[in-house]
Amino acid sequence: MSSSRPHYDERVEQNLSDRRFDLILERLDRIADELAKTNQRLDNDENFLRLARELATLNESLQALAYAALGQQAPAVRRGRRSA
Repeated sequence: MSSSRPHYDERVEQNLSDRRFDLILERLDRIADELAKTNQRLDNDENFLRLARELATLNESLQALAYAALGQQAPAVRRGRRSA
Protein backbone atom coordinates (compact mmCIF):
# COMPACT_ATOMS: atom_id res chain seq x y z
CA MET A 1 0.00 0.00 0.00
CA SER A 2 2.93 2.31 0.58
CA SER A 3 3.97 1.89 -3.07
CA SER A 4 0.62 3.28 -4.29
CA ARG A 5 0.88 6.30 -1.98
CA PRO A 6 3.64 8.12 -3.93
CA HIS A 7 1.72 7.58 -7.16
CA TYR A 8 -1.41 9.10 -5.58
CA ASP A 9 0.60 12.09 -4.27
CA GLU A 10 2.03 12.68 -7.74
CA ARG A 11 -1.46 12.73 -9.28
CA VAL A 12 -2.74 15.11 -6.60
CA GLU A 13 0.27 17.36 -7.09
CA GLN A 14 -0.18 17.27 -10.87
CA ASN A 15 -3.87 18.16 -10.52
CA LEU A 16 -2.99 21.06 -8.22
CA SER A 17 -0.32 22.20 -10.64
CA ASP A 18 -2.76 22.05 -13.56
CA ARG A 19 -5.35 24.00 -11.56
CA ARG A 20 -2.80 26.69 -10.68
CA PHE A 21 -1.85 26.94 -14.33
CA ASP A 22 -5.52 27.28 -15.34
CA LEU A 23 -6.04 30.02 -12.73
CA ILE A 24 -3.00 31.90 -14.01
CA LEU A 25 -4.27 31.65 -17.59
CA GLU A 26 -7.71 32.91 -16.54
CA ARG A 27 -6.12 35.84 -14.74
CA LEU A 28 -3.94 36.64 -17.76
CA ASP A 29 -7.04 36.58 -19.97
CA ARG A 30 -8.78 39.09 -17.66
CA ILE A 31 -5.69 41.31 -17.68
CA ALA A 32 -5.56 41.16 -21.48
CA ASP A 33 -9.25 42.13 -21.67
CA GLU A 34 -8.69 45.11 -19.34
CA LEU A 35 -5.66 46.18 -21.37
CA ALA A 36 -7.69 46.05 -24.57
CA LYS A 37 -10.41 48.20 -22.96
CA THR A 38 -7.81 50.69 -21.74
CA ASN A 39 -6.23 50.90 -25.19
CA GLN A 40 -9.66 51.51 -26.73
CA ARG A 41 -10.32 54.32 -24.24
CA LEU A 42 -6.96 55.89 -25.06
CA ASP A 43 -7.69 55.69 -28.79
CA ASN A 44 -11.06 57.33 -28.19
CA ASP A 45 -9.42 60.09 -26.11
CA GLU A 46 -6.91 60.79 -28.89
CA ASN A 47 -9.70 60.94 -31.45
CA PHE A 48 -11.69 63.24 -29.19
CA LEU A 49 -8.72 65.62 -28.88
CA ARG A 50 -8.29 65.71 -32.67
CA LEU A 51 -12.00 66.40 -33.06
CA ALA A 52 -11.86 69.20 -30.47
CA ARG A 53 -8.95 70.84 -32.34
CA GLU A 54 -10.82 70.58 -35.63
CA LEU A 55 -13.92 72.12 -34.06
CA ALA A 56 -11.88 75.01 -32.67
CA THR A 57 -10.42 75.65 -36.13
CA LEU A 58 -13.87 75.44 -37.69
CA ASN A 59 -15.22 77.88 -35.11
CA GLU A 60 -12.47 80.38 -35.92
CA SER A 61 -13.21 80.04 -39.64
CA LEU A 62 -16.94 80.53 -39.10
CA GLN A 63 -16.29 83.63 -37.02
CA ALA A 64 -14.08 85.06 -39.76
CA LEU A 65 -16.79 84.34 -42.33
CA ALA A 66 -19.42 85.97 -40.16
CA TYR A 67 -17.34 89.13 -39.79
CA ALA A 68 -16.64 89.13 -43.52
CA ALA A 69 -20.35 88.84 -44.25
CA LEU A 70 -20.97 91.83 -42.02
CA GLY A 71 -18.22 93.78 -43.77
CA GLN A 72 -16.21 94.10 -40.60
CA GLN A 73 -12.81 92.91 -39.57
CA ALA A 74 -12.64 90.45 -36.77
CA PRO A 75 -11.04 91.72 -33.57
CA ALA A 76 -7.33 90.90 -33.39
CA VAL A 77 -7.00 88.39 -30.62
CA ARG A 78 -3.80 86.47 -30.17
CA ARG A 79 -4.40 82.92 -29.23
CA GLY A 80 -1.63 80.69 -28.02
CA ARG A 81 -1.52 77.40 -29.84
CA ARG A 82 -0.05 74.27 -28.45
CA SER A 83 1.75 72.09 -30.90
CA ALA A 84 0.63 68.49 -30.82
